[in-house]
Amino acid sequence: MSLDQNLFTLNVTPRADDRNTLDLVDPKGVVHYNKRRVPGTEYGIEILDPLSESVLATVTAPSPTSKHKTLQLYNPDLIVELKYTGTLHFKWGFKWEEHDFEWRREECYILRKPDPAVLVAITKEPPGRLQTRSVQILDYNLNRFDIDDRKGLEIVILTALLTFQDLNETYHTPRADGAPSASSSESSTTLAAVPSQGLATRLGLSRQPSQILTPPPPAIPPKPAPRTGADRVAELHAVRTAQGEGDANEVEVGEECAVDDYAQYAERLLNDEAMLFITVRSATAAQVPKVLRVVEETKRLRHKSGIAEDEELYQYVIYDTHQSSPARKGPRRINLDDPNPKSKGKDKYAPPTSLTVHLSKIDMPELQPKASPGSLRRSSGSGVASSPPTPREISEKERRRAEKDSRKSEKEGKKPKESKKVDKKGKGEH
Repeated sequence: MSLDQNLFTLNVTPRADDRNTLDLVDPKGVVHYNKRRVPGTEYGIEILDPLSESVLATVTAPSPTSKHKTLQLYNPDLIVELKYTGTLHFKWGFKWEEHDFEWRREECYILRKPDPAVLVAITKEPPGRLQTRSVQILDYNLNRFDIDDRKGLEIVILTALLTFQDLNETYHTPRADGAPSASSSESSTTLAAVPSQGLATRLGLSRQPSQILTPPPPAIPPKPAPRTGADRVAELHAVRTAQGEGDANEVEVGEECAVDDYAQYAERLLNDEAMLFITVRSATAAQVPKVLRVVEETKRLRHKSGIAEDEELYQYVIYDTHQSSPARKGPRRINLDDPNPKSKGKDKYAPPTSLTVHLSKIDMPELQPKASPGSLRRSSGSGVASSPPTPREISEKERRRAEKDSRKSEKEGKKPKESKKVDKKGKGEH
């Protein structure tokens, strides 16, 4: 990008005697900043004041290609996080005071969503590379915003830009043997961390595939051994709970595991103090007998461990929990036909298609069996004696009977007197 010659410009000049040091020099030849690469296995640079040689800022990261770098400023001390925010394009962002900044290839912007971003710094680079030659800070745009530490912001913008140049050198600087190298101070372990060609393309870097040292693919970890026993039951239960198909206190008995495995897992749930009751249910109709064996084995394990003597266990059984279709309303038809010999055995007992057993540490009256209205009607119409009347009903009957007897006795007492009067009257007339 072309620069304005009337603005303050800094030229990036490498030192001929030291490859790890760069100078930021203005057009008059005055050095304003020094950048020095810190030797070591990890990536690190220092920004120095050329006069006092004091450290103004440092950058640390696992490698030059890391997507997250930490900037440390001194006097006053402040930490700034430089993060790669792009997906398909080159974008690095950082936050300064209350403003968000973003480097986009050759330009640095201050973001102010939803308004358009404002350009605050530009660079001049050769085509296809992040090798900065010159940089300009646009003070006239920065003056539009409230920024207290303008000098610190200038150091952060320049430091971030210099890390991009080290990132570019990681891919383009060849070693003596022809392989690419991050720098003379980095070890071969850093070369193994060089990302693939797809990452470099997303970062906006241009390089030749033949110059990239592709790391070997990582070894595939061994497949863990499948779980067995009660651990396998717990694993199946965790999968069902994660899919929203059951509760934490439910044990669905299936075909895969044995009765002892389900019983051990059920006992483990009951031993939990936070678990007041558990539910053992059959997955299919074929597992109904297995549910009974699991419940009996669970109670046997509790009795064997001595818990059953100290803690009583209530059992509630529910079978055929699926609701049948409602009966058709209307008059009831009584079939008086003789039974069909071909349909022999159809009216016999049929096993339940589903079974649910609740094992509870507390009494749960709502789960106790209740008599259906139909059974009550049948019992009242049959020869079975109905329930005895209440005391209130007995007193009412006795009162009515007493009144009836009293009225009857009164009538019987009046009739003889009237007959005597009639006899006397008749005798007088004769």
